[in-house]
Amino acid sequence: MKKNREHRIPLTDETISILGNLKPITGHREYLFPSDRDPKKHCNSQTANMALKRMGFANRLVSHGLRSLASATLNEQGFESDLIEMALAHVDKNQVRSAYNH
Repeated sequence: MKKNREHRIPLTDETISILGNLKPITGHREYLFPSDRDPKKHCNSQTANMALKRMGFANRLVSHGLRSLASATLNEQGFESDLIEMALAHVDKNQVRSAYNH
């Protein structure tokens, strides 16, 4: 995780079910997206970018842009902005608020 800080997000039952369906595909390994060269490690950070490129999004979208897309969409749909920022692991720049907001 960014700056070696632990980051946890509660998952819905539906999400847990989807992740459970992926276990046979990933070989019941620790990582959801294991490396193809060493399945005990996670895939390379550029793997998603290469997949987007092969899907025709070259020069239009990178994996980090999906975070921006998620933020904009969730804000437009009226989700609580503080929760969105926490889910994206953004740090509150207000140090006093950050100290009390866990």
